[in-house]
Amino acid sequence: MSVRSGYDDVVLAAPVTVPYARHSIRGAHWFLARVMAALATGAGVAKSRIDGMSVASFTLAPDTAVGLTQHLGMTLRWLDHVPMGGAAGIVSIRRAARAVQSGDAEIVACIAGDTNHPDSFRLNTATFSQFARDAVYPYGSGGPNASFAFLTAYYMRTFGAESADFGKLCVAQRDNALRNPLALFKKPLSLDEYLNARLIADPLRLFDCVMPCAGGEGFLVMHRSTAEGLGLRYARLLGAIERHNAFPDDPIQFRGGWALDADALYSQAGVGPEDIDFLQAYDDYPVINVLQLEDLGFCRKGEGPSFIRTNSFQAEGSFPFNTSGGQLSAGQAGAAGGHLGIVEGIRQLTGETLGARVPNARTGVVSGFGMINYDRGLCSGAAVLAAP
Repeated sequence: MSVRSGYDDVVLAAPVTVPYARHSIRGAHWFLARVMAALATGAGVAKSRIDGMSVASFTLAPDTAVGLTQHLGMTLRWLDHVPMGGAAGIVSIRRAARAVQSGDAEIVACIAGDTNHPDSFRLNTATFSQFARDAVYPYGSGGPNASFAFLTAYYMRTFGAESADFGKLCVAQRDNALRNPLALFKKPLSLDEYLNARLIADPLRLFDCVMPCAGGEGFLVMHRSTAEGLGLRYARLLGAIERHNAFPDDPIQFRGGWALDADALYSQAGVGPEDIDFLQAYDDYPVINVLQLEDLGFCRKGEGPSFIRTNSFQAEGSFPFNTSGGQLSAGQAGAAGGHLGIVEGIRQLTGETLGARVPNARTGVVSGFGMINYDRGLCSGAAVLAAP
């Protein structure tokens, strides 16, 4: 294995959320522009000083990132478009960090945003991938619910997970969301309500399924000296990994790329799972939460259900998890879902939390997952962040 160079003094700063809305008549461009404006204002920098940009969006088409530069009136010397859904935020961090280290950019804005019209989700799933057309449509379902029901049922049969295990995570995330003023879900959720909710795609029930919405997320990547010169609070980037199409011979996904690279992640960061104060995981469905708990080394493969039963996941619990409520209770603003946990992680480490705060948080893991193709998600990644 090649030696992974570190990220030296690269930091993440100026976390931004454009408030979510269930539906919006505005386009993705509007949400992305709101993110960029808030980044510049929050960091106290002229837009012209932001000389790098990484963009993630499902609904920006027919434009790409380069088209967006004209909409935003920006002249950049480094630009990236990351069409990797829930993994885009982590991938953006890695690429932006290397751009800053090499001097290709001084300040990189990592932005993500999408709109959501009443028919947006249907239109997106209809053209999501060739795999979706070939493998999912013959079953009469064009969306992700059937795919994640398939993965969930397999995990339950193989490792003995029960619906109440997934429900415990969902209830804890809702508790966290109730203290987040920007979360879309405002009502408490009990385990009984979770278990008695209607079936959507067996074994998935209503509260297992993420709610699409419109909104945006973003943050800035720069050298520590730049952040300190601007008077910004920041989180240090200790390590980061990404992996695509991991374990292609597995007939059904029960592990992700994190399992291949977690040791390298912690080695690069100089910490271990036992040193982590919180996890912000990509959570479009609870089974993916469990895979990340296992593959990132917090428990062994197949021990996820036991780990859930013996821990509490509220911000003040034994294992703080998705402290903003995550997508399952805050909402999934398209590709911005892959940035939500990163933005929350920065807030926890800089004391800029909007809601529940993890006591004495010093080090956290943020992780991403994206691009589901019927029986697996193809993209995974994670980063270790730390307080100054």
